[in-house]
Amino acid sequence: MSIQLSKENMLKGMNDMNAFGSRLTGSKGHHEFVEYLKEEVRAIGYEPVSDVKTFERWEEKETKLVLHTKKGDVDIPVASAFPYSGETCPEGFTGKLSKLRPFKDIVVMRMPDFSRIPSAVAFSERRAMPADLHLTRFYKGPVAVAFVKATIGIFLAKFTGAKSAVFIWQKMSNEMVQGQYLNFILGHLGIPTLWVNEEAGKELLKARKKKTKATLTLDAEIEKKATAESFYVVVPGKNHKENVIINTHTDGVNAVEENGPIAMLEMLRYYKTHQPERDLIFAFVAGHFRLPAFEHRNSIAPVQQATSGWLNDHRDLWDGKRRHKYTVAALALEHFGCAEWKDVKGVYQKTNDVDIEVTYTGNQVMDDILYQALEEERSKVRTVSLRPHNFMHFGEGQSTFNVGIPDISLCVAPDYLTVVSEGQEMDKFDLDLMEEQVRAFIRMEQLINEKSAKELGRAQGYTFGLGKRHKG
Repeated sequence: MSIQLSKENMLKGMNDMNAFGSRLTGSKGHHEFVEYLKEEVRAIGYEPVSDVKTFERWEEKETKLVLHTKKGDVDIPVASAFPYSGETCPEGFTGKLSKLRPFKDIVVMRMPDFSRIPSAVAFSERRAMPADLHLTRFYKGPVAVAFVKATIGIFLAKFTGAKSAVFIWQKMSNEMVQGQYLNFILGHLGIPTLWVNEEAGKELLKARKKKTKATLTLDAEIEKKATAESFYVVVPGKNHKENVIINTHTDGVNAVEENGPIAMLEMLRYYKTHQPERDLIFAFVAGHFRLPAFEHRNSIAPVQQATSGWLNDHRDLWDGKRRHKYTVAALALEHFGCAEWKDVKGVYQKTNDVDIEVTYTGNQVMDDILYQALEEERSKVRTVSLRPHNFMHFGEGQSTFNVGIPDISLCVAPDYLTVVSEGQEMDKFDLDLMEEQVRAFIRMEQLINEKSAKELGRAQGYTFGLGKRHKG
């Protein structure tokens, strides 16, 4: 029987989600979106089971950067704030611009795009569709720079006693870097930091040479006892002893980060009239944009995803011990319908109808299931499957993988993934592509449930060193 889904439902869901605005963890928009999702789940005919966690929430209220020159004050455009970096008083902090040196006021640092860091440091390819598709040989883009260079930079600035910092995006267009909410995996650091684009950075670097004074404002709201809610839904299958976990996160900043919950709503509608072989557990998890407060250290990987905390709270659903249920496989759904946009000779533009779909597979059986589903359900596809490598498995699928559950985890990473913008990046979203991707995931679930737990096996574990490049 062919898989029939409603693009109209998905588009309505996308528009409803976008109406809540940015949905940062524990924010008003996030709370409203979670309530909306629970109402939709109930309307479909399922009852959500919720967990509420308390954490300290930081949210930017105002950013500003002003140079105090001999000719007068000059406003410098701010691309974005560094989340949870710190905060100033509403009037801002005034001090001299400086290089990275001990006990300086406002450290100004360049953050150029990577040029020669091999992607094999982070990724190990299994195969691809089309067969000649590969990840770029070199690690590039704003997410890569923020998670590596900016992490090092902000800790160096803090270690040397800087009062605040400005990071300059380099070798990336102004359009690409505007509004990037990066990075979001660190704790509250107490050193207010702003991002500026390369054009603004040139003016700052000239002012730094002259030791010009500036006022940096990063006014932020601190909510000591903020809350964020995760919930799950059980779809009864024919076999109640075993199940498949299907998970995503509910917090996000735009139309694709994160539209996994909209995909999961459509899947729930499908399963209401198509009973699966095993129980399905749909986990809608909060905390992706505040990982230090929501992760659970259940392995030696340096960063855990928010789903790790949910798994720890609900071992009775997956670990198979005593009278607990046993999870045979997991599917992680993130970032649907992404067209590819890149800088081409300094101009930010659409470069392909489909961004490369980075998809982790927990073992060879799951990899085979992925490609069979792609072959059967997709007409537009650019997928590279990966084995988790050097403790890196990006996205919420890492959590199930880390406890040994074999997974298929979609984690497309377009350069606009973390952009906060008025239009929610909907100009880069493809509804037809999303519909195909959701159909493929339903087919993956069907193929998983044609196999026994023994046939599905366990997750293989991480590889180390330089990752493999598939032979095609």
